[in-house]
Amino acid sequence: MRQFLFASFLTVSVSLAVSGCATSPAEPEALAANPNQQFETLANEAWNYNRMQYPSVLARQGDASAAGKLMDNSPEALAARYRARKAFYEQLEAIDPNTLSENNQINRDMIMYALRNQLSNYEYDMYLTPLTNETGPHNAVARSVANERIRNVTDAQNYIAKLNAIPAALQQQADYMREGIQRGITQPAVVLYGMPDSIQAYIKANPTASVFYGPIAAAQTRLSEADFRAIDIEAQTVISTQVNLAYSDFHDFMVNEYIPNARQDIAAINLPNGEAFYANRVKHYTTTDLTPEEIHNIGLQEVRRIRNEMQQVIDELGFEGSFADFIDFLRSDPQFYATSAEELLKEAAYIAKKADAVLPRFFKHLPRTPYGVVAVPAEIAPTYTTGRYAGSNSEYDAGYYWVNTYALDRRPLYELEALTLHEAVPGHHLQIALAQEMENVPDYRKSTYISAFGEGWGLYAEYLGLEAGFYQDPYSNFGRLTYEMWRAARLVVDTGMHTMGWSRDQAVEFMASNTALSMHNVNTEIDRYISWPAQALSYKLGELLIRQLRAEAETALGDDFDIREFHYQVLRNGSIPLATLEAQVRAYIESSKN
Repeated sequence: MRQFLFASFLTVSVSLAVSGCATSPAEPEALAANPNQQFETLANEAWNYNRMQYPSVLARQGDASAAGKLMDNSPEALAARYRARKAFYEQLEAIDPNTLSENNQINRDMIMYALRNQLSNYEYDMYLTPLTNETGPHNAVARSVANERIRNVTDAQNYIAKLNAIPAALQQQADYMREGIQRGITQPAVVLYGMPDSIQAYIKANPTASVFYGPIAAAQTRLSEADFRAIDIEAQTVISTQVNLAYSDFHDFMVNEYIPNARQDIAAINLPNGEAFYANRVKHYTTTDLTPEEIHNIGLQEVRRIRNEMQQVIDELGFEGSFADFIDFLRSDPQFYATSAEELLKEAAYIAKKADAVLPRFFKHLPRTPYGVVAVPAEIAPTYTTGRYAGSNSEYDAGYYWVNTYALDRRPLYELEALTLHEAVPGHHLQIALAQEMENVPDYRKSTYISAFGEGWGLYAEYLGLEAGFYQDPYSNFGRLTYEMWRAARLVVDTGMHTMGWSRDQAVEFMASNTALSMHNVNTEIDRYISWPAQALSYKLGELLIRQLRAEAETALGDDFDIREFHYQVLRNGSIPLATLEAQVRAYIESSKN
Protein backbone atom coordinates (compact mmCIF):
# COMPACT_ATOMS: atom_id res chain seq x y z
CA MET A 1 0.00 0.00 0.00
CA ARG A 2 2.81 2.23 0.29
CA GLN A 3 3.71 2.04 -3.31
CA PHE A 4 1.33 4.73 -4.57
CA LEU A 5 2.92 7.88 -5.93
CA PHE A 6 1.14 10.29 -3.63
CA ALA A 7 0.56 8.14 -0.61
CA SER A 8 3.46 7.92 1.80
CA PHE A 9 6.80 9.36 2.78
CA LEU A 10 8.58 6.11 1.93
CA THR A 11 7.54 6.46 -1.70
CA VAL A 12 8.64 10.05 -2.03
CA SER A 13 11.83 9.98 -0.01
CA VAL A 14 12.99 6.46 -0.80
CA SER A 15 11.95 6.01 -4.45
CA LEU A 16 15.46 6.81 -5.49
CA ALA A 17 16.04 8.47 -8.72
CA VAL A 18 17.12 11.65 -11.27
CA SER A 19 14.97 14.17 -12.90
CA GLY A 20 13.45 17.50 -12.45
CA CYS A 21 10.49 19.11 -14.06
CA ALA A 22 10.04 22.71 -15.02
CA THR A 23 6.28 22.53 -14.54
CA SER A 24 5.00 25.04 -11.99
CA PRO A 25 1.55 26.05 -10.80
CA ALA A 26 -0.45 28.11 -13.25
CA GLU A 27 -0.81 31.79 -12.38
CA PRO A 28 -4.18 32.46 -10.69
CA GLU A 29 -5.17 35.05 -13.25
CA ALA A 30 -4.64 32.52 -16.02
CA LEU A 31 -7.10 30.09 -14.51
CA ALA A 32 -10.75 30.02 -15.43
CA ALA A 33 -13.07 32.11 -13.27
CA ASN A 34 -15.33 29.12 -12.68
CA PRO A 35 -14.25 27.58 -9.31
CA ASN A 36 -14.64 24.01 -10.58
CA GLN A 37 -12.51 24.72 -13.63
CA GLN A 38 -9.97 26.56 -11.48
CA PHE A 39 -9.76 23.64 -9.07
CA GLU A 40 -9.52 20.99 -11.80
CA THR A 41 -6.76 22.88 -13.60
CA LEU A 42 -4.69 23.29 -10.46
CA ALA A 43 -5.27 19.73 -9.24
CA ASN A 44 -4.32 18.24 -12.60
CA GLU A 45 -1.18 20.39 -12.73
CA ALA A 46 -0.22 19.26 -9.22
CA TRP A 47 -0.74 15.62 -10.13
CA ASN A 48 1.17 15.93 -13.39
CA TYR A 49 4.00 17.72 -11.60
CA ASN A 50 4.24 14.82 -9.15
CA ARG A 51 4.28 12.24 -11.93
CA MET A 52 6.93 14.14 -13.85
CA GLN A 53 9.36 13.72 -10.97
CA TYR A 54 9.70 10.06 -11.96
CA PRO A 55 12.11 9.47 -14.86
CA SER A 56 10.25 6.32 -15.87
CA VAL A 57 7.12 8.43 -16.51
CA LEU A 58 9.10 10.99 -18.51
CA ALA A 59 10.73 8.21 -20.53
CA ARG A 60 7.34 6.69 -21.39
CA GLN A 61 6.27 10.09 -22.66
CA GLY A 62 9.21 10.22 -25.04
CA ASP A 63 11.87 12.08 -23.03
CA ALA A 64 14.98 10.16 -24.07
CA SER A 65 17.12 12.06 -21.55
CA ALA A 66 15.18 10.48 -18.67
CA ALA A 67 15.58 6.89 -19.85
CA GLY A 68 17.91 4.82 -17.71
CA LYS A 69 17.88 7.28 -14.80
CA LEU A 70 16.74 7.18 -11.22
CA MET A 71 15.02 10.03 -9.40
CA ASP A 72 17.13 12.95 -8.27
CA ASN A 73 16.87 13.15 -4.49
CA SER A 74 19.57 15.76 -4.07
CA PRO A 75 18.97 18.54 -1.50
CA GLU A 76 18.36 20.94 -4.37
CA ALA A 77 15.77 18.65 -5.94
CA LEU A 78 13.95 18.10 -2.62
CA ALA A 79 13.83 21.85 -2.00
CA ALA A 80 12.54 22.56 -5.50
CA ARG A 81 9.78 19.98 -5.14
CA TYR A 82 8.80 21.40 -1.78
CA ARG A 83 8.48 24.92 -3.19
CA ALA A 84 6.40 23.75 -6.14
CA ARG A 85 4.09 21.61 -4.04
CA LYS A 86 3.64 24.34 -1.46
CA ALA A 87 2.56 26.74 -4.21
CA PHE A 88 0.02 24.20 -5.46
CA TYR A 89 -1.25 23.57 -1.95
CA GLU A 90 -1.70 27.25 -1.11
CA GLN A 91 -3.64 27.93 -4.32
CA LEU A 92 -5.87 24.89 -3.78
CA GLU A 93 -6.45 25.87 -0.16
CA ALA A 94 -7.64 29.30 -1.29
CA ILE A 95 -10.51 27.77 -3.26
CA ASP A 96 -13.68 27.68 -1.16
CA PRO A 97 -14.84 24.03 -1.16
CA ASN A 98 -18.46 25.18 -0.88
CA THR A 99 -18.18 26.58 -4.42
CA LEU A 100 -17.24 23.16 -5.84
CA SER A 101 -19.34 20.27 -7.03
CA GLU A 102 -19.74 17.34 -4.65
CA ASN A 103 -17.27 15.27 -6.66
CA ASN A 104 -14.71 18.06 -6.72
CA GLN A 105 -15.08 18.55 -2.98
CA ILE A 106 -13.95 14.94 -2.58
CA ASN A 107 -11.20 15.45 -5.15
CA ARG A 108 -10.01 18.49 -3.21
CA ASP A 109 -9.93 16.51 0.04
CA MET A 110 -7.85 13.84 -1.66
CA ILE A 111 -5.24 15.91 -3.42
CA MET A 112 -4.75 18.28 -0.51
CA TYR A 113 -4.30 15.30 1.81
CA ALA A 114 -1.59 13.96 -0.47
CA LEU A 115 0.13 17.32 -0.94
CA ARG A 116 -0.02 18.05 2.79
CA ASN A 117 1.79 14.79 3.49
CA GLN A 118 4.51 15.55 0.95
CA LEU A 119 5.03 18.98 2.49
CA SER A 120 5.14 17.43 5.96
CA ASN A 121 7.81 14.97 4.84
CA TYR A 122 10.08 17.88 4.05
CA GLU A 123 9.07 20.17 6.92
CA TYR A 124 9.65 17.46 9.53
CA ASP A 125 12.89 16.18 7.92
CA MET A 126 11.51 12.69 7.34
CA TYR A 127 13.86 12.25 4.38
CA LEU A 128 16.65 11.93 6.97
CA THR A 129 15.16 8.62 8.17
CA PRO A 130 14.25 6.74 4.95
CA LEU A 131 13.85 3.42 6.76
CA THR A 132 11.72 1.53 9.26
CA ASN A 133 12.44 -1.71 11.08
CA GLU A 134 11.03 -3.54 8.02
CA THR A 135 12.48 -1.78 5.02
CA GLY A 136 14.96 0.85 3.85
CA PRO A 137 16.63 2.45 0.83
CA HIS A 138 18.15 -0.86 -0.21
CA ASN A 139 14.67 -2.37 -0.58
CA ALA A 140 13.26 0.71 -2.27
CA VAL A 141 15.97 0.91 -4.90
CA ALA A 142 15.53 -2.79 -5.64
CA ARG A 143 11.78 -2.30 -6.16
CA SER A 144 12.30 0.73 -8.37
CA VAL A 145 14.86 -1.03 -10.57
CA ALA A 146 14.19 -4.76 -10.52
CA ASN A 147 10.52 -4.46 -11.58
CA GLU A 148 11.42 -3.10 -15.03
CA ARG A 149 10.09 -4.80 -18.17
CA ILE A 150 12.66 -5.24 -20.95
CA ARG A 151 11.08 -5.50 -24.40
CA ASN A 152 13.98 -4.61 -26.71
CA VAL A 153 17.67 -3.74 -26.79
CA THR A 154 17.03 -0.09 -25.92
CA ASP A 155 15.10 -1.12 -22.80
CA ALA A 156 17.94 -3.46 -21.87
CA GLN A 157 20.55 -0.73 -22.23
CA ASN A 158 18.44 1.63 -20.16
CA TYR A 159 18.08 -1.05 -17.51
CA ILE A 160 21.84 -1.48 -17.30
CA ALA A 161 22.15 2.31 -16.99
CA LYS A 162 19.82 2.11 -13.98
CA LEU A 163 21.96 -0.61 -12.45
CA ASN A 164 24.97 1.67 -12.84
CA ALA A 165 23.04 4.46 -11.09
CA ILE A 166 22.43 2.40 -7.95
CA PRO A 167 25.69 3.31 -6.15
CA ALA A 168 24.98 7.04 -6.35
CA ALA A 169 21.37 6.52 -5.27
CA LEU A 170 22.32 4.54 -2.15
CA GLN A 171 25.11 6.97 -1.36
CA GLN A 172 22.61 9.84 -1.56
CA GLN A 173 20.45 8.17 1.07
CA ALA A 174 23.44 7.36 3.28
CA ASP A 175 24.39 11.05 3.20
CA TYR A 176 20.92 12.02 4.43
CA MET A 177 21.16 9.44 7.19
CA ARG A 178 24.56 10.85 8.23
CA GLU A 179 22.96 14.27 8.45
CA GLY A 180 20.27 12.70 10.59
CA ILE A 181 22.91 11.38 12.98
CA GLN A 182 24.41 14.85 13.32
CA ARG A 183 20.99 16.42 13.99
CA GLY A 184 19.68 13.73 16.34
CA ILE A 185 17.08 12.53 13.82
CA THR A 186 17.55 8.77 13.43
CA GLN A 187 15.60 5.61 13.91
CA PRO A 188 16.14 4.08 17.38
CA ALA A 189 18.98 1.57 17.36
CA VAL A 190 16.80 -1.06 19.04
CA VAL A 191 14.63 -1.55 15.93
CA LEU A 192 17.51 -1.96 13.45
CA TYR A 193 18.90 -5.36 14.46
CA GLY A 194 17.60 -7.05 11.29
CA MET A 195 18.69 -4.36 8.83
CA PRO A 196 22.24 -5.64 8.09
CA ASP A 197 20.98 -9.10 7.09
CA SER A 198 18.27 -7.49 4.98
CA ILE A 199 20.92 -5.56 3.04
CA GLN A 200 23.26 -8.55 2.81
CA ALA A 201 20.49 -10.60 1.20
CA TYR A 202 20.81 -8.55 -2.00
CA ILE A 203 24.52 -9.35 -2.42
CA LYS A 204 24.90 -12.48 -4.54
CA ALA A 205 28.23 -13.98 -5.63
CA ASN A 206 26.41 -15.49 -8.60
CA PRO A 207 24.82 -12.51 -10.39
CA THR A 208 22.14 -14.67 -12.01
CA ALA A 209 20.80 -15.33 -8.49
CA SER A 210 20.33 -11.60 -7.85
CA VAL A 211 16.90 -9.97 -7.91
CA PHE A 212 18.48 -7.43 -10.28
CA TYR A 213 19.03 -10.16 -12.85
CA GLY A 214 15.33 -11.02 -13.03
CA PRO A 215 14.41 -8.50 -15.78
CA ILE A 216 17.40 -9.69 -17.83
CA ALA A 217 16.38 -13.34 -17.56
CA ALA A 218 12.81 -12.46 -18.52
CA ALA A 219 14.07 -10.63 -21.62
CA GLN A 220 15.75 -13.67 -23.16
CA THR A 221 12.71 -14.61 -25.23
CA ARG A 222 12.28 -11.02 -26.46
CA LEU A 223 15.83 -10.43 -27.73
CA SER A 224 17.84 -12.09 -30.47
CA GLU A 225 20.40 -14.63 -29.32
CA ALA A 226 23.31 -12.30 -30.12
CA ASP A 227 21.72 -9.27 -28.46
CA PHE A 228 20.82 -11.24 -25.37
CA ARG A 229 24.33 -12.67 -25.06
CA ALA A 230 25.88 -9.20 -25.14
CA ILE A 231 23.36 -7.74 -22.69
CA ASP A 232 23.66 -10.76 -20.41
CA ILE A 233 27.43 -10.44 -20.09
CA GLU A 234 27.23 -6.71 -19.40
CA ALA A 235 24.42 -7.06 -16.85
CA GLN A 236 26.20 -9.82 -14.94
CA THR A 237 29.36 -7.70 -14.84
CA VAL A 238 27.52 -4.64 -13.52
CA ILE A 239 25.68 -6.69 -10.87
CA SER A 240 28.90 -8.41 -9.76
CA THR A 241 30.76 -5.13 -9.44
CA GLN A 242 28.71 -1.94 -9.20
CA VAL A 243 25.55 -3.29 -7.57
CA ASN A 244 27.19 -5.70 -5.14
CA LEU A 245 29.75 -3.10 -4.11
CA ALA A 246 27.04 -0.46 -3.54
CA TYR A 247 25.08 -2.82 -1.31
CA SER A 248 28.24 -3.90 0.50
CA ASP A 249 29.12 -0.26 1.18
CA PHE A 250 25.59 0.46 2.42
CA HIS A 251 25.77 -2.61 4.66
CA ASP A 252 29.05 -1.43 6.16
CA PHE A 253 27.66 2.07 6.67
CA MET A 254 24.68 0.64 8.53
CA VAL A 255 26.78 -1.68 10.72
CA ASN A 256 29.75 0.57 11.45
CA GLU A 257 28.25 4.03 11.42
CA TYR A 258 24.47 4.30 11.55
CA ILE A 259 23.41 1.71 14.13
CA PRO A 260 26.20 2.57 16.63
CA ASN A 261 25.21 6.24 16.45
CA ALA A 262 21.43 5.82 16.27
CA ARG A 263 19.43 7.22 19.17
CA GLN A 264 18.70 5.08 22.20
CA ASP A 265 15.38 6.79 22.95
CA ILE A 266 12.24 5.42 21.25
CA ALA A 267 9.70 8.25 21.72
CA ALA A 268 8.83 10.37 18.68
CA ILE A 269 8.11 13.38 20.89
CA ASN A 270 11.76 13.38 21.99
CA LEU A 271 12.96 14.07 18.46
CA PRO A 272 13.69 17.69 17.55
CA ASN A 273 10.23 19.28 17.19
CA GLY A 274 8.94 15.86 18.20
CA GLU A 275 5.57 16.80 19.69
CA ALA A 276 4.53 18.62 16.54
CA PHE A 277 5.90 15.78 14.41
CA TYR A 278 3.89 13.10 16.24
CA ALA A 279 0.73 15.26 16.16
CA ASN A 280 1.26 15.64 12.41
CA ARG A 281 1.57 11.89 11.97
CA VAL A 282 -1.54 11.25 14.07
CA LYS A 283 -3.52 13.69 11.93
CA HIS A 284 -2.15 12.16 8.73
CA TYR A 285 -2.77 8.52 9.60
CA THR A 286 -6.13 8.90 11.35
CA THR A 287 -7.54 11.92 9.42
CA THR A 288 -9.13 12.95 12.74
CA ASP A 289 -8.49 15.65 15.35
CA LEU A 290 -8.23 13.13 18.19
CA THR A 291 -5.41 13.72 20.67
CA PRO A 292 -2.95 10.96 21.64
CA GLU A 293 -4.58 10.79 25.07
CA GLU A 294 -8.06 10.36 23.58
CA ILE A 295 -6.78 7.63 21.26
CA HIS A 296 -5.01 5.91 24.16
CA ASN A 297 -8.26 5.81 26.15
CA ILE A 298 -10.26 4.49 23.18
CA GLY A 299 -7.69 1.72 22.93
CA LEU A 300 -8.01 0.81 26.61
CA GLN A 301 -11.82 0.65 26.31
CA GLU A 302 -11.59 -1.62 23.27
CA VAL A 303 -9.01 -3.83 24.96
CA ARG A 304 -11.37 -4.41 27.89
CA ARG A 305 -14.31 -5.21 25.60
CA ILE A 306 -12.39 -7.62 23.38
CA ARG A 307 -10.73 -9.31 26.36
CA ASN A 308 -14.18 -10.23 27.68
CA GLU A 309 -15.12 -11.77 24.31
CA MET A 310 -11.86 -13.72 24.23
CA GLN A 311 -12.59 -15.12 27.68
CA GLN A 312 -16.01 -16.27 26.49
CA VAL A 313 -14.35 -18.37 23.76
CA ILE A 314 -11.95 -19.88 26.30
CA ASP A 315 -14.87 -20.76 28.57
CA GLU A 316 -16.78 -22.34 25.66
CA LEU A 317 -13.77 -24.53 24.90
CA GLY A 318 -13.73 -25.71 28.51
CA PHE A 319 -10.07 -24.88 28.89
CA GLU A 320 -8.83 -25.30 32.45
CA GLY A 321 -6.34 -22.60 33.25
CA SER A 322 -5.79 -18.88 33.13
CA PHE A 323 -5.86 -16.58 30.12
CA ALA A 324 -2.06 -16.63 30.12
CA ASP A 325 -2.08 -20.45 30.19
CA PHE A 326 -4.38 -20.53 27.16
CA ILE A 327 -2.12 -18.13 25.25
CA ASP A 328 0.92 -20.29 26.07
CA PHE A 329 -0.99 -23.33 24.79
CA LEU A 330 -1.80 -21.57 21.51
CA ARG A 331 1.78 -20.40 21.05
CA SER A 332 3.37 -23.77 21.72
CA ASP A 333 1.08 -26.57 20.51
CA PRO A 334 2.24 -27.94 17.11
CA GLN A 335 -1.35 -28.54 15.95
CA PHE A 336 -1.69 -24.81 15.30
CA TYR A 337 1.28 -24.47 12.95
CA ALA A 338 2.10 -25.44 9.37
CA THR A 339 5.12 -27.66 8.83
CA SER A 340 6.16 -26.16 5.48
CA ALA A 341 5.94 -22.88 3.62
CA GLU A 342 3.94 -24.65 0.93
CA GLU A 343 1.36 -25.83 3.46
CA LEU A 344 0.94 -22.33 4.85
CA LEU A 345 0.58 -20.79 1.39
CA LYS A 346 -1.90 -23.46 0.29
CA GLU A 347 -4.03 -22.91 3.37
CA ALA A 348 -4.01 -19.15 2.77
CA ALA A 349 -4.96 -19.68 -0.88
CA TYR A 350 -7.79 -22.05 0.10
CA ILE A 351 -9.24 -19.50 2.53
CA ALA A 352 -8.89 -16.80 -0.13
CA LYS A 353 -10.90 -18.84 -2.63
CA LYS A 354 -13.59 -19.48 -0.03
CA ALA A 355 -13.75 -15.74 0.50
CA ASP A 356 -14.04 -15.12 -3.25
CA ALA A 357 -17.13 -17.30 -3.33
CA VAL A 358 -19.09 -15.28 -0.76
CA LEU A 359 -18.38 -11.84 -2.22
CA PRO A 360 -21.58 -11.58 -4.33
CA ARG A 361 -23.68 -11.85 -1.16
CA PHE A 362 -22.12 -8.69 0.22
CA PHE A 363 -21.01 -6.63 -2.80
CA LYS A 364 -22.76 -5.60 -5.98
CA HIS A 365 -19.54 -4.40 -7.65
CA LEU A 366 -16.44 -6.59 -7.82
CA PRO A 367 -13.02 -5.66 -9.29
CA ARG A 368 -11.69 -6.99 -12.59
CA THR A 369 -8.10 -7.22 -11.32
CA PRO A 370 -7.22 -10.66 -9.93
CA TYR A 371 -4.83 -11.36 -7.07
CA GLY A 372 -2.31 -14.05 -6.19
CA VAL A 373 -0.99 -15.54 -2.96
CA VAL A 374 2.79 -15.49 -2.54
CA ALA A 375 5.41 -15.59 0.19
CA VAL A 376 6.93 -12.40 1.59
CA PRO A 377 10.30 -11.91 -0.18
CA ALA A 378 13.01 -13.76 1.72
CA GLU A 379 15.30 -10.74 2.00
CA ILE A 380 12.81 -8.85 4.19
CA ALA A 381 10.85 -11.71 5.81
CA PRO A 382 12.74 -12.02 9.15
CA THR A 383 11.69 -8.57 10.39
CA TYR A 384 8.53 -8.22 8.29
CA THR A 385 4.96 -8.29 9.50
CA THR A 386 2.92 -11.49 9.20
CA GLY A 387 1.23 -10.55 5.91
CA ARG A 388 0.53 -7.64 3.60
CA TYR A 389 -1.19 -6.70 0.36
CA ALA A 390 0.86 -5.44 -2.58
CA GLY A 391 -1.38 -3.78 -5.14
CA SER A 392 -1.04 -3.96 -8.89
CA ASN A 393 1.03 -1.20 -10.48
CA SER A 394 0.07 -1.82 -14.09
CA GLU A 395 -2.36 -3.60 -16.36
CA TYR A 396 0.19 -6.41 -16.69
CA ASP A 397 0.24 -7.23 -12.97
CA ALA A 398 -2.16 -8.78 -10.49
CA GLY A 399 -2.40 -7.72 -6.89
CA TYR A 400 -0.66 -9.97 -4.38
CA TYR A 401 -1.49 -11.17 -0.90
CA TRP A 402 1.87 -11.67 0.80
CA VAL A 403 2.11 -14.36 3.50
CA ASN A 404 5.20 -14.48 5.70
CA THR A 405 6.57 -18.02 5.62
CA TYR A 406 9.67 -17.23 7.68
CA ALA A 407 9.76 -18.99 11.09
CA LEU A 408 6.70 -21.20 10.60
CA ASP A 409 6.43 -21.95 14.32
CA ARG A 410 5.48 -18.29 14.78
CA ARG A 411 2.75 -18.17 12.09
CA PRO A 412 -0.30 -19.76 13.73
CA LEU A 413 -2.99 -21.17 11.49
CA TYR A 414 -5.76 -19.97 13.80
CA GLU A 415 -5.00 -16.40 12.70
CA LEU A 416 -4.98 -17.18 8.99
CA GLU A 417 -8.68 -16.62 8.27
CA ALA A 418 -8.59 -13.13 9.75
CA LEU A 419 -5.31 -12.31 8.00
CA THR A 420 -6.61 -13.48 4.62
CA LEU A 421 -9.91 -11.61 4.85
CA HIS A 422 -7.96 -8.46 5.76
CA GLU A 423 -5.20 -8.58 3.14
CA ALA A 424 -7.03 -10.22 0.21
CA VAL A 425 -10.84 -10.17 0.03
CA PRO A 426 -13.07 -8.61 1.13
CA GLY A 427 -10.24 -6.47 2.51
CA HIS A 428 -7.39 -4.71 0.79
CA HIS A 429 -7.49 -6.30 -2.64
CA LEU A 430 -11.21 -5.68 -3.07
CA GLN A 431 -11.02 -2.08 -1.82
CA ILE A 432 -7.83 -1.05 -3.61
CA ALA A 433 -8.65 -2.76 -6.91
CA LEU A 434 -12.10 -1.14 -6.97
CA ALA A 435 -10.49 2.24 -6.29
CA GLN A 436 -8.00 1.77 -9.11
CA GLU A 437 -10.81 0.81 -11.48
CA MET A 438 -13.02 3.83 -10.73
CA GLU A 439 -14.18 5.68 -13.82
CA ASN A 440 -14.63 9.40 -14.46
CA VAL A 441 -12.37 10.44 -11.60
CA PRO A 442 -8.86 11.94 -11.70
CA ASP A 443 -5.89 9.57 -11.49
CA TYR A 444 -4.93 10.87 -8.06
CA ARG A 445 -8.27 9.63 -6.71
CA LYS A 446 -7.35 6.14 -7.86
CA SER A 447 -3.79 6.22 -6.58
CA THR A 448 -4.00 7.90 -3.17
CA TYR A 449 -4.16 5.52 -0.23
CA ILE A 450 -5.48 6.87 3.06
CA SER A 451 -4.50 4.54 5.85
CA ALA A 452 -7.42 5.29 8.18
CA PHE A 453 -9.86 4.31 5.43
CA GLY A 454 -7.96 1.40 3.89
CA GLU A 455 -6.81 -0.21 7.12
CA GLY A 456 -10.13 0.51 8.77
CA TRP A 457 -11.80 -1.31 5.88
CA GLY A 458 -9.35 -4.21 6.23
CA LEU A 459 -10.22 -4.65 9.89
CA TYR A 460 -13.93 -4.33 9.13
CA ALA A 461 -13.44 -7.07 6.52
CA GLU A 462 -12.17 -9.38 9.27
CA TYR A 463 -15.35 -8.69 11.26
CA LEU A 464 -17.49 -9.25 8.15
CA GLY A 465 -16.14 -12.80 8.06
CA LEU A 466 -18.49 -13.64 10.93
CA GLU A 467 -21.48 -12.95 8.71
CA ALA A 468 -19.86 -14.73 5.77
CA GLY A 469 -19.58 -18.03 7.64
CA PHE A 470 -15.91 -17.97 8.62
CA TYR A 471 -14.48 -18.62 12.11
CA GLN A 472 -16.53 -21.80 12.64
CA ASP A 473 -13.61 -23.27 14.56
CA PRO A 474 -13.47 -21.60 18.01
CA TYR A 475 -9.69 -21.37 17.75
CA SER A 476 -10.05 -19.46 14.48
CA ASN A 477 -12.62 -17.18 16.12
CA PHE A 478 -10.13 -16.59 18.91
CA GLY A 479 -7.62 -15.76 16.20
CA ARG A 480 -10.06 -13.16 14.85
CA LEU A 481 -10.41 -11.68 18.31
CA THR A 482 -6.66 -11.66 18.88
CA TYR A 483 -6.28 -9.77 15.61
CA GLU A 484 -8.91 -7.26 16.72
CA MET A 485 -7.18 -7.03 20.09
CA TRP A 486 -3.88 -6.51 18.27
CA ARG A 487 -5.34 -3.41 16.56
CA ALA A 488 -6.90 -2.11 19.78
CA ALA A 489 -3.64 -2.62 21.69
CA ARG A 490 -1.87 -0.61 19.00
CA LEU A 491 -3.81 2.47 20.07
CA VAL A 492 -2.44 1.98 23.57
CA VAL A 493 1.18 1.08 22.88
CA ASP A 494 1.81 3.52 20.00
CA THR A 495 0.58 6.53 21.97
CA GLY A 496 2.15 5.09 25.12
CA MET A 497 5.64 4.75 23.65
CA HIS A 498 5.65 7.96 21.66
CA THR A 499 3.97 10.36 24.12
CA MET A 500 3.64 8.81 27.59
CA GLY A 501 7.07 7.48 28.41
CA TRP A 502 6.35 3.80 27.88
CA SER A 503 9.43 1.63 27.39
CA ARG A 504 9.72 -0.93 24.63
CA ASP A 505 9.53 -3.73 27.23
CA GLN A 506 6.34 -2.24 28.67
CA ALA A 507 4.76 -2.19 25.21
CA VAL A 508 5.88 -5.76 24.48
CA GLU A 509 4.40 -6.95 27.78
CA PHE A 510 1.07 -5.22 27.11
CA MET A 511 0.79 -6.70 23.62
CA ALA A 512 1.95 -10.17 24.67
CA SER A 513 -0.39 -10.39 27.66
CA ASN A 514 -3.48 -9.35 25.71
CA THR A 515 -3.09 -11.18 22.37
CA ALA A 516 -2.23 -14.65 21.13
CA LEU A 517 0.36 -13.30 18.71
CA SER A 518 3.63 -15.21 18.77
CA MET A 519 6.41 -13.47 20.66
CA HIS A 520 8.28 -13.05 17.38
CA ASN A 521 5.31 -11.19 15.93
CA VAL A 522 4.88 -9.15 19.10
CA ASN A 523 8.48 -7.97 18.94
CA THR A 524 8.51 -7.18 15.23
CA GLU A 525 5.19 -5.34 15.58
CA ILE A 526 6.38 -3.21 18.50
CA ASP A 527 9.50 -2.32 16.50
CA ARG A 528 7.25 -1.37 13.60
CA TYR A 529 5.27 1.04 15.80
CA ILE A 530 8.48 2.56 17.15
CA SER A 531 9.93 3.12 13.68
CA TRP A 532 6.68 4.18 11.98
CA PRO A 533 4.96 6.53 14.44
CA ALA A 534 1.15 6.70 14.43
CA GLN A 535 0.57 4.49 11.36
CA ALA A 536 -0.74 1.73 13.62
CA LEU A 537 -3.51 4.04 14.86
CA SER A 538 -5.26 3.86 11.49
CA TYR A 539 -6.84 0.44 11.76
CA LYS A 540 -9.07 0.51 14.81
CA LEU A 541 -10.23 4.10 14.40
CA GLY A 542 -11.25 3.50 10.79
CA GLU A 543 -13.02 0.24 11.62
CA LEU A 544 -14.90 1.80 14.53
CA LEU A 545 -16.29 4.51 12.25
CA ILE A 546 -17.37 2.06 9.53
CA ARG A 547 -19.16 -0.11 12.07
CA GLN A 548 -20.75 2.98 13.64
CA LEU A 549 -22.01 4.15 10.25
CA ARG A 550 -23.38 0.72 9.50
CA ALA A 551 -25.25 0.65 12.81
CA GLU A 552 -26.71 4.08 12.01
CA ALA A 553 -27.83 2.88 8.59
CA GLU A 554 -29.39 -0.30 9.97
CA THR A 555 -31.30 1.66 12.62
CA ALA A 556 -32.47 4.38 10.25
CA LEU A 557 -33.45 2.10 7.35
CA GLY A 558 -34.73 -0.95 9.22
CA ASP A 559 -36.01 -3.60 6.81
CA ASP A 560 -34.89 -1.45 3.88
CA PHE A 561 -31.24 -1.74 4.89
CA ASP A 562 -29.25 -3.47 2.11
CA ILE A 563 -25.77 -4.64 3.05
CA ARG A 564 -24.63 -4.68 -0.58
CA GLU A 565 -25.76 -1.08 -1.05
CA PHE A 566 -24.11 0.00 2.21
CA HIS A 567 -20.79 -1.50 1.13
CA TYR A 568 -21.14 0.16 -2.26
CA GLN A 569 -21.61 3.52 -0.58
CA VAL A 570 -18.55 3.01 1.62
CA LEU A 571 -16.28 1.94 -1.25
CA ARG A 572 -17.59 3.91 -4.23
CA ASN A 573 -15.37 6.97 -3.74
CA GLY A 574 -12.11 5.14 -3.21
CA SER A 575 -9.82 5.71 -0.24
CA ILE A 576 -11.08 8.90 1.40
CA PRO A 577 -10.59 10.77 4.71
CA LEU A 578 -12.84 9.56 7.52
CA ALA A 579 -14.71 12.89 7.72
CA THR A 580 -15.48 12.61 4.00
CA LEU A 581 -16.67 9.02 4.45
CA GLU A 582 -18.89 10.06 7.33
CA ALA A 583 -20.51 12.84 5.31
CA GLN A 584 -21.04 10.62 2.27
CA VAL A 585 -22.61 7.71 4.15
CA ARG A 586 -24.87 9.93 6.22
CA ALA A 587 -26.05 11.65 3.06
CA TYR A 588 -26.87 8.20 1.63
CA ILE A 589 -28.82 7.34 4.78
CA GLU A 590 -30.87 10.53 4.59
CA SER A 591 -31.62 10.12 0.88
CA SER A 592 -32.62 6.48 1.45
CA LYS A 593 -34.99 7.47 4.27
CA ASN A 594 -36.69 9.99 1.99
